[in-house]
Amino acid sequence: MSSAPAVASTSAAAGRATSRVASIDIFRGLTMLVMIFVNDVGEVKGLPWWTHHAHAQQDVMTYVDMVFPFFLFIVGMSLPLAIERRLKQNPSYGALWLHVGMRALGLIVLGLILANADKVDPARVGLSGAAWALLGLIGAIFFWLVPSRDTRYARLYRAMRIAGLVLLVVIFAIFRRTTESGNTGWIDGSYPEILGLIGYTYFAVALLYIPTRRWLWAPLAWFAALTAFCALLAAHHIRVEGRIPLYVWPFSSGAWASITMAGIVTSTIFLGAHRWRRLREKMLLALAFAVAMLAAAGLLAPLGISKIRATPTWCLASAGASVLAFMLLYWICDVKSRTGWAAFVKPAGENTLLTYLLPDIYGFLTALVGFTYFETNFRAGMPGVVRSVVFTFLILAIASLLTRWRVRLHL
Repeated sequence: MSSAPAVASTSAAAGRATSRVASIDIFRGLTMLVMIFVNDVGEVKGLPWWTHHAHAQQDVMTYVDMVFPFFLFIVGMSLPLAIERRLKQNPSYGALWLHVGMRALGLIVLGLILANADKVDPARVGLSGAAWALLGLIGAIFFWLVPSRDTRYARLYRAMRIAGLVLLVVIFAIFRRTTESGNTGWIDGSYPEILGLIGYTYFAVALLYIPTRRWLWAPLAWFAALTAFCALLAAHHIRVEGRIPLYVWPFSSGAWASITMAGIVTSTIFLGAHRWRRLREKMLLALAFAVAMLAAAGLLAPLGISKIRATPTWCLASAGASVLAFMLLYWICDVKSRTGWAAFVKPAGENTLLTYLLPDIYGFLTALVGFTYFETNFRAGMPGVVRSVVFTFLILAIASLLTRWRVRLHL
């Protein structure tokens, strides 16, 4: 295996790494669009089976089951660029690891708020679940709001940050739920929602990537190792007694980390420093990677195909599809510079965290005031689908407006 520095030696690669890559933002924005739609349309009755997540007992995957993997893949695509940018600003690895840890923790905290909202015991907390979650999200927005560059508002943003942190601490401190045995329980961390899973996976992959980032082939080797681990677990050649908490073993079965590592491999192919500089070479490498994953997915199909069970075939098929989708977007957006068609999703791709939280904020607000008109009157069939489409584009419009007003969240 040959090796190459992860920091580009050519000015072209360095310039690309420090600027936003249009295809990545648009990929992320399109994924956000689909995520908002499928989450909302999932509550609509009378639709075909493929418009919902497949059940754990089924050996099948729908397009809905690929949304989460696309998120994980784009995390991997962005990670090498973000780390390179961080090290250029501050070459301290201590500062880098602190940032990685705090970013992962932030995602986990947000995920725990969303996952525990419906578990709040109002009698013990004094607040409904919707009110508790809204206070938590307000605190998160205050704490992670990107400050204005205008120094006149520096004190205001500092005060908001402090208030946000205090609010986050308070809502976690007062949280109480009733356990199955009838006792009082605190935050349930067994399922930290999608944001929390992304946080744990981001940290796990960083543990592997950062120490080996100077070796060109390391991401591919880590991807193969994680996929093999996932397959061995699925085949029961490796047995783990009980469930190991994610805060102890953030790799879980290796499934989610393998998809994220596939994103790092793809980022290395298109944006890394290596000898394959021509577009044709990059495209052929990426195509070979995608085809190999899809072929491996077919070979491992006897182990099952399921998002819920996180089988290796689901991982490989999703990662392969992600590579092919990115190749197309890279050709259109970065090679041909045609990005106008995606203007409506680009803000969601650039301001992803806030966009992700907007549907939940809407849900908690309507629950708090008891507004159920749309859910009551548009619950089934085509009217429900139309409701979901309108809701999706409304959320994207709000995200675009907030982004234009420079209301951004950044962990």
